[in-house]
Amino acid sequence: MADPSANAGDGLLPQILNFNVGVLGHVDSGKTSLARALSSTASTAAFDKNPQSKERGITLDLGFSAFTVPLPYHLREACGERAYHSLQFTLVDCPGHASLIRTIIGGAQIIDLMLLVVDVVKGMQTQTAECLLIGQLTCSRMIVILNKIDLLPSDKKQSAIDKMTKRMHKTLENTRFKGCPVIAVAAKPGGPDAPDTEEGQGITELIELLKTQAFLPKRDPSGSLLMAVDHCFSIRGQGTVITGTILQGALRVNDTLEIPALKVTRKVKSVQMFRKPVPSAIQGDRVGVCVTQFDPKLLERGVVCTPGSLRTLYAAIISVHKIEYYRGALSSRSKFHITVGHGTVMARVSFFSRVSRSIPSGASDGSPSEQGMDSFSFEWEFHHQEEFLSSPGETEGKEPQQWALLEFEQPVTCPPLSLVIGSRLDSDIHANTCRLAFHGKLLEGFEDKNYTETTLPKLKISKDKHKEGAVERVMDDYTVIGRNLFKKETNLQLFVGLKVTLSSGETGIIEGSFGQSGKIKIRVPEGLKEETKQLLSSSSKKKGKGGTKNEPAKEEEAKIDSQPIAIHLNFKRYVYDPHKKMVQS
Repeated sequence: MADPSANAGDGLLPQILNFNVGVLGHVDSGKTSLARALSSTASTAAFDKNPQSKERGITLDLGFSAFTVPLPYHLREACGERAYHSLQFTLVDCPGHASLIRTIIGGAQIIDLMLLVVDVVKGMQTQTAECLLIGQLTCSRMIVILNKIDLLPSDKKQSAIDKMTKRMHKTLENTRFKGCPVIAVAAKPGGPDAPDTEEGQGITELIELLKTQAFLPKRDPSGSLLMAVDHCFSIRGQGTVITGTILQGALRVNDTLEIPALKVTRKVKSVQMFRKPVPSAIQGDRVGVCVTQFDPKLLERGVVCTPGSLRTLYAAIISVHKIEYYRGALSSRSKFHITVGHGTVMARVSFFSRVSRSIPSGASDGSPSEQGMDSFSFEWEFHHQEEFLSSPGETEGKEPQQWALLEFEQPVTCPPLSLVIGSRLDSDIHANTCRLAFHGKLLEGFEDKNYTETTLPKLKISKDKHKEGAVERVMDDYTVIGRNLFKKETNLQLFVGLKVTLSSGETGIIEGSFGQSGKIKIRVPEGLKEETKQLLSSSSKKKGKGGTKNEPAKEEEAKIDSQPIAIHLNFKRYVYDPHKKMVQS
């Protein structure tokens, strides 16, 4: 399929390669000032146009702005036949406030490179660390910006910058960003109230650094369209403009779009990239799409796509990895905030792992280690876990592969293999703790609202069960009566045919109930050993002594206390089996 961007602007516009740069960091670290200092062209959503942002002086939403530079030489070679003339840096200004972490996660999924903005005076703060974690999950390259160097005393400025640079390199040593560039700037010398005529320090050097760090992102115009929407507004006489970033596929004038959250479709009337009309756009491009007859109030943030290409899920199975800085327990049946696609919903989480079994030499069991860690099959047998296993596995000190079932409180719309992040966003935002708990990849989605009856029973997750009772007496050489394994009200028919073992070594089979008090009849196919019969016989004689008709309670008590032979029943039950069958291997 031809590259749709090849026709951008019908030949009137130069070919522009778009490169998305996320600007993340703690609140008040100066991210918006940095984006403003870098940008020459702003989009409708740039620079805190949200009224609440202006009122509170912080970014509440994703902001977008851009600047264009001549295409660097190293990219000319990488682009090959695609004759781009310019490189456009689209800056995604993410909010730094702790309560807006879900917006940050949504923004981080559309970036190619991250600028981590650090206040040079304050250093790393809690939300700086959370932004760093999100960056590790969503992009491959980062530049650390030490901002506000104008606040440092001139005689100590360089030593303070060197000290903070060293500290940041130490912090990043065990991350994917080890050795990444660190640059010092003053995006807005004199602070927010300083006149705009004051030029930033180090901005030209930062632009040069960005040019060297830019790479040719993977852009694929084929496949279904998926666009992350961050703003929606109407223009009188024209229609409604949906702005966002194309995550996959391509978009053309006259295409039909689906807004899956509202289950409606609309035709594309026109497309713009930073106020310039274009006939088409591809993955990675930031666009404004004009559609008709659509109320912008119905869609603030979400996704649009090729009609029928996205699924709405009520539950999902994900691969799961704990975030090492999260200090809380990951317990089954607990609830977490789940960010998937571009939404965040509450979900109940249940953890499970693969049942280990011996495989013949040279054979394959199709295990995750063979197929990649992010694989799953309904054919596999799993164990239920009360909580995520954080201890290293037996091989190479790695965490054992684990999965989780997410049951959403509200349905979510997202593409397959989406990044999933589990958080505790209700934690105290002032506490110095990481709220990001785990991450994974969406491997299987349940579209049926009644998934607990239709799909979930196919998921073979079992719990190991153990019951222990005692032999009460011998009926004959092949039959004993057991007690204390079950309660009076237990449906014993569910257990008929299951194997038990006696502490004396024999194996028996439950034949059925005996009487009305929960006792059971056990057949021992191989027969009781002589020493077992003697032991039970002598025990029975001891119990008989001293017992009278007037003391039945004491006699029963003596029988229980002196019983020497235990009965062990081991089985498993599949958590989602509607028939609650007991299974023995």
